[in-house]
Amino acid sequence: MAVFSVMSCSRGGGVSIEGGRLIVDGKPYTVKGMNWSCYPIGSNWAFNIWDQPDSLIAGQLDYDMALLRDMGVNTVRIYEGIPARWIEYIFKNYGIRTMVNCTMGRYGLTVRGEWEPNTDYGDPDVRSQLLAEAGRMAREYRGTHGLLCYMLGNENNYGLFWDGAETEDIPEPDSVSTARAEHLYRLLNASAREVKAADPSVPVAVVNGDLLFLDLFESLCPDVDIFGVNTYRGPSFTDLFDRVSAECSRPLLLTEFGSDAYNVVVGCEEQDGQAEIDLANWKEILAEFSAGRCMGGFTFQFSDEWWKHGQDVRLWEHDTEPSWHNGGYYFDYVKGSENMNEEWFGVCAKLPSSSPSRLYDLRPRRAYHEIASLLVQR
Repeated sequence: MAVFSVMSCSRGGGVSIEGGRLIVDGKPYTVKGMNWSCYPIGSNWAFNIWDQPDSLIAGQLDYDMALLRDMGVNTVRIYEGIPARWIEYIFKNYGIRTMVNCTMGRYGLTVRGEWEPNTDYGDPDVRSQLLAEAGRMAREYRGTHGLLCYMLGNENNYGLFWDGAETEDIPEPDSVSTARAEHLYRLLNASAREVKAADPSVPVAVVNGDLLFLDLFESLCPDVDIFGVNTYRGPSFTDLFDRVSAECSRPLLLTEFGSDAYNVVVGCEEQDGQAEIDLANWKEILAEFSAGRCMGGFTFQFSDEWWKHGQDVRLWEHDTEPSWHNGGYYFDYVKGSENMNEEWFGVCAKLPSSSPSRLYDLRPRRAYHEIASLLVQR
């Protein structure tokens, strides 16, 4: 096992890394996390809750964070754009910390006045722009109570192969993309340095798509503190922990994992299969935390996003068309057919709002209750 560096304390409550674990206020901290976003039915990626009236923001946060607290969640992963005062609001009122994530051009970038759907990390103008964004993020959130970590990117290694945000089948790397990947990981490391220069008080993580280019991360990102991984392998993470332990000198954090809740074979909601997979994932994560090989993880995700498939069409319909295939999700996998439903990953189903104080209601699925029964006891 590698010997991990110790980070300095933050004004918001003392965050460090020791022996591959986060230490918060002097105690080992298991990341019992959830990916959280706020998209009402009928909206898409363009909706921004932080532009809404304070009363509506507070109403939705109170509703969601109470459910998360009662589930045993202690950390949420939220994308950059959340005002620092709302991070502090969540922490003060619900004891839930936040990991702030910037995308690092994952879904395209405007460069020299032109939109580029596939970011070229070797472009000097792109590099300059993204380094500046990373530094601005750290300056904006420096000293925020409840801030646990900065995250850079979101499966940007997959973004080397396709345009846009909609999930597709994971592609195979080729020589051209591998060369482009070197530019990406060098830039991620330089961005980590920018963040630390602006705010050295909390750790910096990258969010990698599974273990693709793990070797490049290890060799080109020495200044990154945490190796974050989005991984969807079904009920078991198979060899992931063994490989990271053997091939990576930084601690592992599972930044996304989970299951959709729709069965394409029978054409209906699949609460049991989702719950079984999510619970099996968490049991494995907690065992690996005890073994010192994992910091914890973030379930993907808290509530359904009705815009994910198509992204700007049928926003008032809960789409049931799958967009990629994965044999690890046994309850509806048929060889040669797609079975993963991007709009159905929530541990809570989304419903129209029954109150003027919030944007939507939620119906916790079996996965919510099963995960809660495990996390609340930890």
